[in-house]
Amino acid sequence: MDGVSDEELIQRYRTAPADSRETLLDQLFQRHHTRVAAWCYRMTRDVEASADLAQDIFLKAFQRLDSFRGDSKFSTWLYTIARNHCMDELRSRASSPDRNSEPVLDQFEDLGVERISDALERRESEDLIRRLMRESLDEVEIQVMTLHYVHELPLDCVTRTLGLQNQSGAKAYIVSARRKLARALELWRNREQAMRGGPHAG
Repeated sequence: MDGVSDEELIQRYRTAPADSRETLLDQLFQRHHTRVAAWCYRMTRDVEASADLAQDIFLKAFQRLDSFRGDSKFSTWLYTIARNHCMDELRSRASSPDRNSEPVLDQFEDLGVERISDALERRESEDLIRRLMRESLDEVEIQVMTLHYVHELPLDCVTRTLGLQNQSGAKAYIVSARRKLARALELWRNREQAMRGGPHAG
């Protein structure tokens, strides 16, 4: 259903048999969950709460889906619900003691880590890094790296958002992905050097 718009999915949902509606809702959830969770974190800066808030937002949206009239895009309607829900959460916190929302610091020391981190942060390297990620990482590693570096979610939040069950959560995937990317980047540099004839060519 990749070529089907959100609005078309909702139309199908409204006319679909009850036993096939859940699949259509799952499609909407998969399309928007990552961004909604990231948006919740940016608003609240709460590692523990952002994934739960995203779940609550989708539950609320799906319960109100009959009220979506198509006057705007589904994503606009969804983010209005997300904003209101997060604002309610922030107002609730205003009357309660401050919570510790110190961001998780990623301090791994690994061969090639600094080069990869720098490359991820440089705009001119984005296309190369994305290509190397597609070529060298598995699907979960790509999701973890994207959430952590692109959407700036702390590792604890990434673990909760993706429902990772391994002992180290997202940390393990970051370490694995960095090593793979370091190797891939080194191979790419070697290929580029070989194509130019090497330092002693000619």
